[in-house]
Amino acid sequence: MSDHSLWFEGIRFPEKTHNREMLREVRDNFVVKDEDTIIVTYPKSGTHWLIEIVCLIHSKGDPKWIQSVPYWDRSPWIEVKLGNKSLKDQQSPRIYTTHLPIHLFPKSFFSSKAKVIYGIRNPRDVLVSGYYFGKQMNIVKNPETLEQYIKLFLQGEVIYGSWFEHVHGWLSMRERENVLVLFYEELIKDTRSTVEKICQFLGKKLKPAETDLVLQYSSFQFMKENKMSNGIRFHDFFVTENSTLMRKGIIGDWKNHFTVAQAEAFDKIYQEKMAGYPPKLFPWEDC
Repeated sequence: MSDHSLWFEGIRFPEKTHNREMLREVRDNFVVKDEDTIIVTYPKSGTHWLIEIVCLIHSKGDPKWIQSVPYWDRSPWIEVKLGNKSLKDQQSPRIYTTHLPIHLFPKSFFSSKAKVIYGIRNPRDVLVSGYYFGKQMNIVKNPETLEQYIKLFLQGEVIYGSWFEHVHGWLSMRERENVLVLFYEELIKDTRSTVEKICQFLGKKLKPAETDLVLQYSSFQFMKENKMSNGIRFHDFFVTENSTLMRKGIIGDWKNHFTVAQAEAFDKIYQEKMAGYPPKLFPWEDC
């Protein structure tokens, strides 16, 4: 019995939205332009929030765009069949999104001046968010219990592969001028400063009132109520009609779900896989 997934270069993808030919085409032949802005994340790391913020920065806080165009058209996923198709019709400067690990990313990027915003989130919260999100969807067959999902997550057998390998790969680029690494936890704790950092990175100057509008219209509550950000779905991929992309949008929710034994087992593997990074690099260490 198929679990509705396919494997490409050792990474698991949902076969309903991906195919090997597209993944190979994106890696080998997709042309990244110098004017492009690319939002890169491991799934459930604040992707849609970053999309909303970047779109609002481009519109100087005017919400008309985010209220009239679905997020997947404003910032299409390059490795997804529908997203890749719609991106071909976009004019520069383009904004697009991907969850691809670095070894499957378009090769043309590495000789371009395109700007990548890489978002990282505490893997424990990523895991819990991914588990509950997956339970709403029928894109792939999902495990029944959190215990089973934790095992798959730590083995790198969930959609888009290992969180650890994804982060290792993209953090190797963090010294490049055209790569900005952002942490979900810092975005939560000081949204204004992080938005200002994104503006500076993108070379966008906003007036204080415009920044206020970006903060207002990219807030969790506004996004949750905006049908172009949360209410419109690919219905055939979801099990229930009231499924949504946004669940809680908080940090530390994993503590409400992990048992003591699960937390200890996760921490042991986390320490092994993340050895060598400065302890203060990851803000969730203090959460």
